[in-house]
Amino acid sequence: MNSSGLVSAAVIPAPGIAPEVRQYGIPKLSTGECLVSIIASEVCGTDVHLFHGRLAGVPYPLIPGHVSVGRVEQTGGQLFYVDGTPVSTGELVTFLDVYGTCGKCMYCSVWKASTRCPKRKVYGITVGAEEPPGLSGGWAEYILLRRGTMLLQLPADVSPASWIGAGCGLPTAVHAIELAQIKLGDRVLVQGSGPVGLNAALLALLSGAGWVGIIGSPRSRLEVAGRFGTDLALDIASTSSEYRLSAVRQATGGYGPDIVIEASGNPAAVPEGCELVRDNGRYVIVGQYTNNGDIAINPHLHINRKHLTIHGCWGSDFSHVYRAMEVLARFNRVHNWESFITKRYSLQHAAQALDDVEHQRVVKAVITPQGE
Repeated sequence: MNSSGLVSAAVIPAPGIAPEVRQYGIPKLSTGECLVSIIASEVCGTDVHLFHGRLAGVPYPLIPGHVSVGRVEQTGGQLFYVDGTPVSTGELVTFLDVYGTCGKCMYCSVWKASTRCPKRKVYGITVGAEEPPGLSGGWAEYILLRRGTMLLQLPADVSPASWIGAGCGLPTAVHAIELAQIKLGDRVLVQGSGPVGLNAALLALLSGAGWVGIIGSPRSRLEVAGRFGTDLALDIASTSSEYRLSAVRQATGGYGPDIVIEASGNPAAVPEGCELVRDNGRYVIVGQYTNNGDIAINPHLHINRKHLTIHGCWGSDFSHVYRAMEVLARFNRVHNWESFITKRYSLQHAAQALDDVEHQRVVKAVITPQGE
C-alpha cells in the first residue's frame, strides 16, 4: 500500500492483453469479510488459460491468483476457523479459493459435489477486478475475502513458501488420489509432470503405492519426480506412444498399472492412458480443465472390454485444502515443497511469469506482491 492508501494489483484487462499494474482503494469491511496482506500467490496453468481467454464466463478485467498465502490484516467482526478457533490479526493464513456455494442445491446438499454448485465463485477466476467490493485475486498487495470464505491457518512448521510451492496442485492432487482409491502395493502411473502431476505422484508414494511412474516433459520436471522416489520417468518429447506402452508394461509385470492419473491437460493423453492402465483398472482424469479439443475413444477397446473405471475430477473443496495442509505439516521436512518454486516475480513482471509457465521454463512460478 502506498502513502495515498492505494493498493497495487496485476490485472489482465482482456484476453490476450498482457497484465498491467493498477491501483485500487481498500473498501470498508462488512461483517464476515477479511482483509489479507498477500505474501505470495501462485501462477498456474489456469492463469495461462485465463490470459488466452480459454475459460468461459470469466469477467475481465481480472486480478488473477486463486491460490495465495498471506497475513490477516483486518476482519469485519469475529471470524472463526473450521475447528472453532477465532481468527486473529497477524496470523498466517490461506483460504479455499471457492466461495458462494449455496449449500442448498442438489449438488451441495444431496450429491455432495459442491465443486459443481451453480452459485460457486472462485477468487482470481470468476470474480472481476471491478466487481464490488473489489480486490478479488491474489496478484495484489491485499485481497478482500468475502463473507463465508473458509480460512485455514498455517501450522508453525509450514512456511508460506512451502504452502505456495505446493500451490493448487496439492489440493487438486489430494482430490485425484481420493478418487483413485490407492491400495497398499498398487502400481500407479501419472501422465503429466506439472505441479498437479508431481503432487499426484508424490501423494501416490505417500499412500503406499508399490510402484509409481510418471510421463511428462521437460526433463527438469522429471528430475524433480526422481528426487522424491518415482520408479520410472518417461520424457514424452523423446519417446513414442508405442515405446511408452512397452516400457510401462515391462515395468508392471506385463499388465500395466492398477491406476493411471491423467494430469497433463493434453487430450491425446486420454486414449493413451486407457491403453496404459491394466484391465479392470482405474483411470482418474484431472488435467482436462479447459476445452483443448476432441479425441477418438473406442468404447469397446478402451473402456468396455477392459472393464475400466473412469473418474473425472473437477476442482477442490475445503476438505482437500485441509488434508493438503496436514500432508505438508507431516512430510514437508522430508520432501520440501518449497523446492518446487523455480522463480519469484514482482507484480510488474507478471507477464513474464505467465510466459515462463506456458513454455514450461519453471516448475512453479510465484508472484510476491510485497517484494518478499
